[in-house]
Amino acid sequence: MVDPDAPPPDPLKPPDWWAALSDEKLLEVRMCDLHLSIAGTDLEQRLAEVNRELEARGLHFRPNYYLSDEWFTPDEVPGIAIPFYLAHPRLARLELAQMLEVEGGEPESCLKILRHELGHAIDNAYQLRRRPTRRRVFGNPSTEYPEYYTPKPYSKSFVQHLDHWYAQSHPDEDFAETFAVWLDPHSMWAARYAGWPALRKLDYMDRLMRELARRHQTVKSKRELDPLRRLRKTLGEHYRQKREHYGLDHPAFYDSDLR
Repeated sequence: MVDPDAPPPDPLKPPDWWAALSDEKLLEVRMCDLHLSIAGTDLEQRLAEVNRELEARGLHFRPNYYLSDEWFTPDEVPGIAIPFYLAHPRLARLELAQMLEVEGGEPESCLKILRHELGHAIDNAYQLRRRPTRRRVFGNPSTEYPEYYTPKPYSKSFVQHLDHWYAQSHPDEDFAETFAVWLDPHSMWAARYAGWPALRKLDYMDRLMRELARRHQTVKSKRELDPLRRLRKTLGEHYRQKREHYGLDHPAFYDSDLR
C-alpha cells in the first residue's frame, strides 16, 4: 500500500544512494528519504526465526513489523517498531559511530530484543493485561513507569533476559521478559529457574500461551506509530536528540558513580 504522506523516491537514484556518503553528509539526510525496507535484509531472517518460534509453540499470532527510529511496541497495538539501522550495514556503522553500540546488531541480541517485544505485542493482541490473574502474577500494568529503577541483582522473583535486570523495571516489562524466556527454544527455563519464585510466572505463562494456541488475536490493528517513511527529521537531528537523551555528550556523566 502506498503511503500518501511518504515522499516518493527519486527514480534517477538507487534506493540506497546515500550509502556512499561520508558520515557528515549522511547526517544531513532525512530519515524518510532513506526508503528502507525489511525485505531482503538480515533482519528479515531474524523475523522469520522468531515467527518460526511462535509457530513451534502453536501460536497463531503474528505481529506487524515495521521500521522506525528505535525499538518499541506501541500501546494497545500488536505491532513492533524496529530501528532503521538494522536494515542496512551503512546505517549500522553510523549508529555505532554516534552511539558507541548497535542495539540488536548481532543476531543473538536481535533475537532477544524481538522476543521481548513479542511479549508486549501478544499482550496487546489478546488484551491480556485485563485478566485478573495476569495482573495478580505480574502486578498492576497501570503502574507508572519510573524514571529510574534500582534492580536487585540477587532477586529470584524475576527472570533474567535483557541486561540491567530489566524485568524488575515495571510489571509490563516483567511480563515481556518472562514471555521472552518462555519463547526462547534454548532457555530450558524449567531447569534454569527451578526453585525460583520466578518459575511461578513461567508456569503461568506456559498455561496462558497453551490456552491462546491456535486462537486468533482479539486486536488486529496495524496502526504504525512513527514509521520511518513519515519521519522528516534528519539523521543528524535524530542523533542529537538520542545522544542528549543518553547523556553521551557529557563525558563526566558517570564520574560520581565511578568514584
